[in-house]
Amino acid sequence: MQCKLTTPVLKEDLKQLREGDTVLLSGVIYTARDAAHKRLMELLDRGEKPPFLLENSVIYYVGPTPERPGEVIGSAGPTTSGRMDAYAPRLLDLGQSVMIGKGARNQAVKDAVVRNGAVYLAALGGAGALMAACVKKLEIVCWEDLGCEAVRRLEVENMPLTVVLDAHGGDLYERGPAAYLASLN
Repeated sequence: MQCKLTTPVLKEDLKQLREGDTVLLSGVIYTARDAAHKRLMELLDRGEKPPFLLENSVIYYVGPTPERPGEVIGSAGPTTSGRMDAYAPRLLDLGQSVMIGKGARNQAVKDAVVRNGAVYLAALGGAGALMAACVKKLEIVCWEDLGCEAVRRLEVENMPLTVVLDAHGGDLYERGPAAYLASLN
């Protein structure tokens, strides 16, 4: 199934999605990688507010390259999501609804996705130019000293993504290969 989603993404919108579905995502998303997640946790540990509203938010694990003249953003391919596994359950528990990245997630993240009715979407690894073409506007939100890992607010249009973890416990990385192997028999 293909679905169009627009941010803010409500948990109700995510219930219809199943592993393997494709999504065209439009609206506001935030970027954050390892260093930004670490700082975000430090803020939360001190009882301070995060630099953007976590409720129903979408975080894309990306560190874009510098843009060329006339471009909004440089190459914007996903980074390996497992590096954010230590932080993701807490953010999901605080209301984040969508994570975008690449690669498998640990059991704690999978449990938090189900517990919170969230989803994990995969962006096309190696297709940074395709992902960048979906970005229509960019502004740095905070931690500019982190360079490519600064938190950015992106406005995207029809970003092509695939549901890897759904709110019902589906995991494309587990069931996809098994379904393929079964189809060979």
